Amino acid sequence: MKRSASLFQVLLVFTTMVETQWSTVSSIYCKDMPPNVYRPHSVTITEFGAVGDGVTLNTKAFQNAIFYLNSFADKGGAQLFVPAGRWLTGSFNLISHLTLSLDKDAVIIGSPDSSHWPVIDPLPSYGRGRELPGKRHQSLIFGLNLTDVIVTGANGSIDGQGAIWWGWFRNHTLNYTRPHLVELMYSTNVVISNLTFKNSPFWNIHPVYCSQVLVQHVTILAPLNSPNTDGINPDSSTNVCINHCYVRNGDDVIVIKSGWDEYGISFGQPSSNISISDITGETRGGAGIAFGSEMSGGISEVRAVGLRIVNSLHGIRIKTAPGRGGYVKNVYIADVSMDNVSMAIRITGNYGEHPDDKYDRTALPVISNITIKDVVGINIGVAGILEGIQGDNFSNICLSNVSLSVQSTHPWNCSLIEGYSNFVIPESCEQLRSNCRQTPICYDGSGSSAMRVQQPRHTSSTSRLLNPLLELASF
Repeated sequence: MKRSASLFQVLLVFTTMVETQWSTVSSIYCKDMPPNVYRPHSVTITEFGAVGDGVTLNTKAFQNAIFYLNSFADKGGAQLFVPAGRWLTGSFNLISHLTLSLDKDAVIIGSPDSSHWPVIDPLPSYGRGRELPGKRHQSLIFGLNLTDVIVTGANGSIDGQGAIWWGWFRNHTLNYTRPHLVELMYSTNVVISNLTFKNSPFWNIHPVYCSQVLVQHVTILAPLNSPNTDGINPDSSTNVCINHCYVRNGDDVIVIKSGWDEYGISFGQPSSNISISDITGETRGGAGIAFGSEMSGGISEVRAVGLRIVNSLHGIRIKTAPGRGGYVKNVYIADVSMDNVSMAIRITGNYGEHPDDKYDRTALPVISNITIKDVVGINIGVAGILEGIQGDNFSNICLSNVSLSVQSTHPWNCSLIEGYSNFVIPESCEQLRSNCRQTPICYDGSGSSAMRVQQPRHTSSTSRLLNPLLELASF
């Protein structure tokens, strides 16, 4: 009995150390991102002639207000307040040391006229527009080389009126790649919080080449059949925290990217140190959490916990292809519940198109150290399809304490992968049947070590996961 008690104490201490280590790692790059900063200077958009009737175009009012507030950047910064109303506008640029704050009944509305969304150069890590060769439309709210910028509100809304863009996309009448709702480039100390984003023409929130980014308490909504309306897309960005968000859209809920083929390889800026927690999502066309397929600059040190995925195509997905190069490694995903998901886990080694015919076909991606644990799912179509690349096996794929109620008689389909599994129901594919407990190789999320998978905590973990899941399913 004493020996058993001692063993239990050791395991308890070990578990606490791992959790504490993760907390410490997360706090290193989250603690310096307060959701609000006091601004000694504040103006209201109406002071610059804006009219919130949903008809008057207010682009100049936003531009003039922000130009005026730039004079306070070295005096503690400033706030632009948007009161209740429907404020139609084209694209406008933010500045450093600025808070854009929306009243709870304020709606910033994107103009349906594409000429009100300027055309800008493609991202250097993509080499062209994501949808079409050449340039791309600027996002509705845009920022370049900024520091200390906050976009927030009392759950006010930003509506991109994307339906007209989706029509142009489907009819193949776009001249340039569609715009995002919010894109910040080469920026630091960015906070986006307490807002609802609706009907984005393309991706919703896109920090690219950024660091110290906090996205929290946001709601993202778009029709489930809307094309490519990704929720939150950190791209070649580091030290990113995403938490307490609800997303219901037509593509990936959260997707991490880092550049496209030879352009991403050449640009060489990875996405790393990304913490994701407490996310609820629904998507008919994507995944709850995804990586790639544009990942040529590399993705690593990602921790995602507390994911609730319902009525979706995929739960967890990694997308890549020959020619991508780069890597996805050191990824830790835990505490996941799924309900009515067609495929719980999918790793694809032959996904997506290429920007042009100049990509290096021998540039093979490295997919390694992927740990997925403490997952429960009901009404699951297929447990997983895990497919590597010939001559490029994906390695150290670790599944632990995964329990899925699967409808298919062939729950797993695996090829060209290597890894381990422990307490997986239905039993995982043969390539993963080495027991995690017999190897120290499974990534533990600390960024510097691996761990042996512990015994599952079926009673507490399963009940804790299923209860919120069933509550969601009853809505």
